Amino acid sequence: MKVPVVVMRGGTSKGVFFNFDDMPSDRSLWDEFMLDIMGSPDSRQIDGLGGANSLTSKAAIIKKSGFEGIDVEYTFAQVSIENQLVDFKGNCGNISSAVGPYAIEQGLVPAIEPITTVRIFNTNTQKVIISEVEVEDGQVKTDGMCSIPGVPGTGSPIYLSFTNAEGAVTGKLFPTGNSIDVIQTPRGPINVSIIDVANPLVFIHAHDVGLKGTELPHEFTPEKLTELEEIRSIAAEMCQFATKEEATKKSPAVPKLTIIAPPMDYIDVTGVERKTENMDCIIRMMSMQKPHQALAITGAICTTAGAFLNDTIISDTINVKQEVIRLAHPAGIMETKVDLIAGNITAIKVVRTARVILEGYAYTKKNYEYISKLA
Repeated sequence: MKVPVVVMRGGTSKGVFFNFDDMPSDRSLWDEFMLDIMGSPDSRQIDGLGGANSLTSKAAIIKKSGFEGIDVEYTFAQVSIENQLVDFKGNCGNISSAVGPYAIEQGLVPAIEPITTVRIFNTNTQKVIISEVEVEDGQVKTDGMCSIPGVPGTGSPIYLSFTNAEGAVTGKLFPTGNSIDVIQTPRGPINVSIIDVANPLVFIHAHDVGLKGTELPHEFTPEKLTELEEIRSIAAEMCQFATKEEATKKSPAVPKLTIIAPPMDYIDVTGVERKTENMDCIIRMMSMQKPHQALAITGAICTTAGAFLNDTIISDTINVKQEVIRLAHPAGIMETKVDLIAGNITAIKVVRTARVILEGYAYTKKNYEYISKLA
């Protein structure tokens, strides 16, 4: 069977986009359908559209919304590469940046020049994301001078505002009820902060796990990744996502382990020297048990929020002096902007670029009854 798909890059991620009407009518078959399309489980994803990397094994399901004040509803799926698993627990901020352009190009939202504002309801987190997309001659504009670390070239800027993002997955700002928890590791007790804003993250100090914080993805040894996954699995159990023993298989995407270090000079993956004075902290994230090549948008949102909270690992590291936070990651430096009213965060904004790479049909190995066929 063939199904209409659009392959899009959103920020530093790439995913397969589906119209909700083209999904299997039986919701229990969605996991199987996604694995079929992406070619999982297989480390190469050779028989599907997946790119053999957690950043390119993602999917988005979009539908026109019936909710007042909402334009489209968006469901994110992280498709495991090596396991028979599709994780719908959290959201991906980078993929979110492509939702607005997709909705406009597919006629789900009318194109309004010069900026079309798309109000997106993310079903994974039950939160609203506001996307501002440049439009020219009735179509999404892709050319522009905006560059983002981790993506070659430049494009038209897309501004994403994450509003009221606290408790996105767990329903709590601090899933454990504590701003700092102490966990036991083979190294001994270490402090962690588990914070849920846009996505749940577990933050650790680089020095607590024998790292500087400036390490690049290729410098993480298998032994170090195993140690970090052990910490993440403990946090997953503390969030009640899965037991520590089952967390890697049953909750591989959340919480995301995030390493924090104070500003210092380093050379990024492109060979550019990043200077201490141009950053507020150094951050290294894990994505599906592998080092993130850049920085997840939801990770940047959560880190930014954490900097404004009291007594967290992040607030101990970042000295907030302004509304713009500069996060130094392996591919460069990402900036986030905080909207404050009476000292309270109302929204956190980031800028991304996105574009359509392919539009056509994917062929599945199994026949499915699609929602559109039942209409």
